[in-house]
Amino acid sequence: MKKSVRPLLPNQERAFALLFWLAVWQITALVIGQKILLVTPLEALRCFLVMLPQLAFWARVIFSTLRILAGFGLAVLGAFLLAALARSHRMLAALIELPLQAIKATPVASFIILALLWVSSRQLSVLISFFMALPILYSAVQTGLDAADPALLEMAQVFRMGLCARIRAIWLPGLLPAFRRGCSVALGICWKSGIAAEVIGLPGGSMGEALYRAKITLSTAEVFAWSIAIVLLSAVLERLFMALLAAAEQHIVGIKEESQC
Repeated sequence: MKKSVRPLLPNQERAFALLFWLAVWQITALVIGQKILLVTPLEALRCFLVMLPQLAFWARVIFSTLRILAGFGLAVLGAFLLAALARSHRMLAALIELPLQAIKATPVASFIILALLWVSSRQLSVLISFFMALPILYSAVQTGLDAADPALLEMAQVFRMGLCARIRAIWLPGLLPAFRRGCSVALGICWKSGIAAEVIGLPGGSMGEALYRAKITLSTAEVFAWSIAIVLLSAVLERLFMALLAAAEQHIVGIKEESQC
């Protein structure tokens, strides 16, 4: 009898994929043999661990994180406000969606260069993160609002249900799943565009500036170390935010089920 091969679990598959690409990176770096072009994963990790306990490293992390998250937070508020306005009148929806489509089609670098004419380099990542996340979150909010059950909305109108009760029992259960997916995408875009803005604008004390300085001094290991820091920070904060949204969604669904009993 042939023995069936036991499939890998999702976490095991991810671990295998990670080890595979680290091995490819290691072999490629050894074949090239020039640290100025490509360092090994161990050298990049060693440089990252050297930076990790330094106060200057954490000062840069805090500087960039606060500004990128501020841009994301403003985009969340803007998305809900614009979605509410768009649903109040069809003409307003057309006026709102046209510039948002233009933002989505415009290269990030073009926005960064234009934004440097409007704001200082220290606030550049806030503005860029806001603009890049806004169309994604607006679309997510609109999708979530469209998911609301029309029958429930009609019933709420008949029974003159209050606005807060409607939001909690009808709008939020349909909105949160789409909003959570939109936030997952928007957070990643915020980090990419925000760091790109810092690399171009070079605000003092930012992660983007450190990345650029490492590049012009040909410190390849430091370039990879800062890249590792950015990827890890983005992933950890996204996981935390998604967990909070998931908990909120479960809480809202629980309230809805209790109200239906």
